[in-house]
Amino acid sequence: MTRLAAHHFGVTVSDLDRAVEFYGDTLGLGDPERFSVSGEAFADAVDVDGATGRFAHFDAGGARIELVEYDPEGPDASGGTVNRPGAKHLGLSVEDLDAFYAGLDPAVTTLSEPRTTESGTRILFVRDPEGNLVEVLEA
Repeated sequence: MTRLAAHHFGVTVSDLDRAVEFYGDTLGLGDPERFSVSGEAFADAVDVDGATGRFAHFDAGGARIELVEYDPEGPDASGGTVNRPGAKHLGLSVEDLDAFYAGLDPAVTTLSEPRTTESGTRILFVRDPEGNLVEVLEA
């Protein structure tokens, strides 16, 4: 069997420009590579008639984060809590979680202040502008 390797972690958004601003500026991932994809092969592959996608790829230190805005847009699947089956979140690490938290814009929604789990990992969950969960951790 062919061995698989991680290529990217994707998040579907309704407003790519707003999401790029959050991930690039607020989370500090910088400027992404941007591109668009359309055509019959793409629409067939994602099983959405006439689909087009606008993409932004961020290099997150060895992991690629892909934001994609689809046309047509499907029903909203963001939000919720992490314990729901099918829930998703991105995990990003920082060296100093407290400094990251102190520097967050007050408008950014967090689930709590930074906490230390019994495994010794310090974690903080924030919501992006679409309501998607992003875990920021200090291992």
